[in-house]
Amino acid sequence: MVEPLFRLAKSTESKNFAEGDTAQVDAADAKHAISVRRMRIGEAVQLSDGEGLRLRGVVAAIEGQAMKVSIGAVARETPPNLNITLVQALAKGDRDELAIQAATELGAMAFVPWQADRSISVWNDAKVAKGVARWQTIVTEAAKQSLRVFDPEVQQPLDSKQLTKRISDGDLGMVLVLDPTGELILPQVLHKMNASSAIANTFGVSRKLTLVVGPEGGISDSELQAFEAAGAHRVRLGVEILRTSTAGVAAIAVIQALSGSWS
Repeated sequence: MVEPLFRLAKSTESKNFAEGDTAQVDAADAKHAISVRRMRIGEAVQLSDGEGLRLRGVVAAIEGQAMKVSIGAVARETPPNLNITLVQALAKGDRDELAIQAATELGAMAFVPWQADRSISVWNDAKVAKGVARWQTIVTEAAKQSLRVFDPEVQQPLDSKQLTKRISDGDLGMVLVLDPTGELILPQVLHKMNASSAIANTFGVSRKLTLVVGPEGGISDSELQAFEAAGAHRVRLGVEILRTSTAGVAAIAVIQALSGSWS
């Protein structure tokens, strides 16, 4: 059985844990572990602070809705070699939420909600804080489910003009815009990125990569032109046209496989 992973209580996140110590589980996670997962004393679990700490141990005590863990092993892991950001266009229904959940499971480290020209869903001023908080909850829970010890970050939403500026500023690293009309397919671009010394610092050293995924209606011509002029690369996945909920996920899987992150 795979050991479930829970979050440490926030009051103990900065503590220097050692084998033999006892750790307190975050209150919300403890309630879930006890009431939903039916964890029992002696069962193996993992704990993390969401910033690289992984504790392995067994449930030592359950008191009401509180849970304590006896620590058997302590590890401090390094961030992934490939830092992937997904700029996901807002989409109707729960398609954007499905996209970020699966992308987290595949290793994405950051998410940017994008109010694209053709986005049907709109986050106005009243919805921004609520939307960001909901996305953060989704990716944090997905990270725990996939036993990740680094919580992804959901950044503030951008409109197309703001996204163009961030691409131009270079803080998103290498930017790939998923576009069915792109001349190059994704594997070709990745091979070029690995072989080119001109972009070695972007992909070979800092290894920061951003994927831009459009809404149901696609990315407008004016957006594509602006992104490309700012330094982004338009790429396609193949002959199939994927939905906004699956395009980014498929691209991340290809990138993880070809970049060596899964080897």
